[in-house]
Amino acid sequence: MQQIDTAHPYKLIYSIGEHPYLGYLIEPHIVQLNPNGSLSLSYKRVFSNTVDEFADALDETDYKIIKLLDEVEQSNVIKKYHKKPVRPADYFSKIFDDKVRNYIRPRLEKKLLKVLEYIGAKSLYLMSRKDGYPAEQQLQIADQTTSILFHFRRNESETRYFPTLKYDGHRMEFMFKNAEVIINSQAWLLLDNVLYHFDQPLEGKKLAPFLNKRYISVPRSTERKYYETFVTPLIEKYAVYAEGFDIKTLKEDTIPILTLNYVQNGDSHLQLSFQYADFLFSPAAEQKISVKMTYDPDKDLYTFTRVKRSTIWEDNLHTYLTELGLQKQDTLFGRYITNGQAFSNVFEWLSDKHEQLLQKGFVIKQETGDKHFFIGKTTLDIEVVEDNDWFDVRAFANFGPYKIPFVQLRDHILNRIQEFALPNGEIAIIPEEWFAQYEHLFQFAIKKSGLQLNKAHIGILHEISEHTALTMSRKLQNLTNFEEIAAVSPPQDFNGSLRPYQEAGYNWFHFLQEFKFGGVLADDMGLGKTVQTLALLQKQKEELKNTDYAKTSLLVLPTSLVYNWQREANRFAPHLRILTHIGSNRYKDPYAFTHFDLIITTYGIIRSDEDLFSKFFFNYIILDESQNIKNPTSKSFKSIKSLKSRYKLALSGTPIENSVSDIWSQMHFTNPGLLGSYSFFQKEFVTAIEKKKDEHTAKRLQAIIKPFVLRRTKNQVATELPPKTEQIIYCEMDEAQAEIYESTKSEYRNALLEGVVNNSAKGTQIALLQGLTKLRQLANHPKMVDTKYSKDSGKFKAVIEMLQSISSEGNKVLIFSQFVKHLDLFKEYFDKKDIPYAYLDGATKDRARAVQEFKEKEEVRIFLISIKAGGVGLNLTEADYVFILDPWWNPAVEQQAIDRSHRIGQKRNVFIYKFISKDTVEEKIVALQNRKLSIATTLITTEETFVKSLTQDDLRELLR
Repeated sequence: MQQIDTAHPYKLIYSIGEHPYLGYLIEPHIVQLNPNGSLSLSYKRVFSNTVDEFADALDETDYKIIKLLDEVEQSNVIKKYHKKPVRPADYFSKIFDDKVRNYIRPRLEKKLLKVLEYIGAKSLYLMSRKDGYPAEQQLQIADQTTSILFHFRRNESETRYFPTLKYDGHRMEFMFKNAEVIINSQAWLLLDNVLYHFDQPLEGKKLAPFLNKRYISVPRSTERKYYETFVTPLIEKYAVYAEGFDIKTLKEDTIPILTLNYVQNGDSHLQLSFQYADFLFSPAAEQKISVKMTYDPDKDLYTFTRVKRSTIWEDNLHTYLTELGLQKQDTLFGRYITNGQAFSNVFEWLSDKHEQLLQKGFVIKQETGDKHFFIGKTTLDIEVVEDNDWFDVRAFANFGPYKIPFVQLRDHILNRIQEFALPNGEIAIIPEEWFAQYEHLFQFAIKKSGLQLNKAHIGILHEISEHTALTMSRKLQNLTNFEEIAAVSPPQDFNGSLRPYQEAGYNWFHFLQEFKFGGVLADDMGLGKTVQTLALLQKQKEELKNTDYAKTSLLVLPTSLVYNWQREANRFAPHLRILTHIGSNRYKDPYAFTHFDLIITTYGIIRSDEDLFSKFFFNYIILDESQNIKNPTSKSFKSIKSLKSRYKLALSGTPIENSVSDIWSQMHFTNPGLLGSYSFFQKEFVTAIEKKKDEHTAKRLQAIIKPFVLRRTKNQVATELPPKTEQIIYCEMDEAQAEIYESTKSEYRNALLEGVVNNSAKGTQIALLQGLTKLRQLANHPKMVDTKYSKDSGKFKAVIEMLQSISSEGNKVLIFSQFVKHLDLFKEYFDKKDIPYAYLDGATKDRARAVQEFKEKEEVRIFLISIKAGGVGLNLTEADYVFILDPWWNPAVEQQAIDRSHRIGQKRNVFIYKFISKDTVEEKIVALQNRKLSIATTLITTEETFVKSLTQDDLRELLR
């Protein structure tokens, strides 16, 4: 061994050499190259910590190989398997013996097998036995695997046993050829400078006796024991050819068995096994055949009967279980657990899939000690009945034939006890999701013996309805659907107009009012909480004018905001009679409040005049900057709680300033009891959210307060929307389509421009409108005019092609047309192709369902909408593509359709594609719209008014 000169060429090679004690090993060496590129006699053994200077000769795989070979080098082996420091000579002469070798060698071979897997076509050599030169002879790894066949020939005196090898279709001569078994645990054979490996697990020791021997002879006197202990397991694993005894292969009826293994306080699992006749197999891959030996003394005949497993059938069962929601925990023993998505444990999975498993032929067994578990369908039926002040929740848990009142599971749910004893003694496992989904149902129930909820806990019902079908009245259904709040007409005597998001806030106030709820308007500062509230107060003044209801409302705020509110009230609601209850000359008699619509005062004065205010019953009590009462032990909070009113509102841009606990007092003011006691709220929510960072608890809190908190940020409404990109897609008409279009256009042009135009103006307009409508339909698809038309439409093909590329990427698309007939053509196509879609036109009875399908179902990526039915009143920000199938006379209507997606709440870029048939009236309509700016600015609303505005030149242009 010499030093390597890195200034001259060198090469990394791998060398197989036989260690006198450890057996065959592989070593990495850097070898200097001669000027002609051949290997010189200069070389260096390298390790992970010495190889970096030769990095240009290595790739990523080399580093992996060298690291593995470090671990099989003699000094590292001694260090790992012998704790005390010792010289190698002493270790091998005094400590190392067959027992140690038999322990160490298989572990070394495991690493060597990995190395051989990595080496592939890299340079591999045989090491010289004389001087240790690493490149004595170049080796190759065989391109293909080798197969082995074991032969047995039994005669009257003995049984001869020997193997034959076959490589590349030819029998391989390996006996008396100086062959060597390099690795035993998974045999590798070195023969004529080629390394051969095998197509199945094979111990090298089954080959070694025959390297220098033709056969092994077993005398009659010992054959029975030999057959039992050696031949039987050999037939199980390998191909065997026999003369003098029989080998029979049987295929029996098969049964898949799924065994439930219960682990108390641990992860229970399912175990798959396969029964073939009298044989039972676990899915261990290597045991594909099981063999039984019998002997007939009369015939002096041994028979080996083997049952051959069907790997295809077993693999199909593995796949079937995976598709049903299981995943392998380990392959060897066939253990399965749930994948943690749809099912949290194997009990839930078994209950849900029980019928399917039985139909598939599975036998279900249990290894559960003295417990016997219920396996079957588990469901929950919930009916909600509305009373005056609470909801009655009538719920039953169904465990197969047993219908259990859900309230009986109360302690189990609250204490997370999964095992529930059924009347027949079986143990039912409560589904994991019930603990999270229904815990608050029991926590907030008014009494332990039944399931009654305060009406303020509508949020809990809404949360439940997201994952459980509730039976409830239509009014209650509307109440839980917070996204669809009815619009309320604005007050008559209100100066100015509300922005769309402010209108939404105003409508939300009335939603709360209808169901006697309080609420917190938590819009960002500067978004107009004051204006929205003044609109509500003005509307109250107008609605309560001729009633006996309490008409006076109270507004409590920080002193600094008094005059701001006065100024805003004078500007927007000048008809409100307002009393500013501040200063030293304040009224002392609450009767004085009856002369005013609104009393404005401060938190400080409320504390001072608590007795005065507590004697009066207000219409609304409104707290501005409501975070002022966030401390439930403060005098301000206690004073405010002493006041009485029909409705309550809180306004704050920062309802949670420092802690989640800030929200409790504000919600307790607006909806008493909503979040339980303060100590309960701290324990149940604040600690979990703030200290444990529990996102699930945060979502549950959000679900409870969602109906009563409305928050919009400046990012949502000030900058409002991401960019939108509009593009016109010009479509060539199909040949047959163009022919029909041109002939129809000629008819109308001749009739209108040669005579009809000079007659009755009204008749002309009607005829012109009919003609233009027919041409526009033909430009879309002639089938809209002639149902017998069987050829293509250029626009239809273009839309379908673009749809395929967009929807394949997971995007959602709104498709608008003013022609229901046009939408029907797409419906027909989608139905034929089994493409899911949502649909909405003027005849659609359940608009909400259509919208919900598109919003909530991932697979529904297309929404067909007629402009008259869906151009306004929809919020469809799930879509980021809008297709306008035909141009409208009024561009504002087009914009309304686009705004179904491009509106507050949309976070992605919106792409609008307008499909125009080339050389048709559609193209000319677009050009006319661009020319006639007055049409766009006056927001023409009908086709008739558009037609009236056209000149003779315009008409000629449209029909040219």
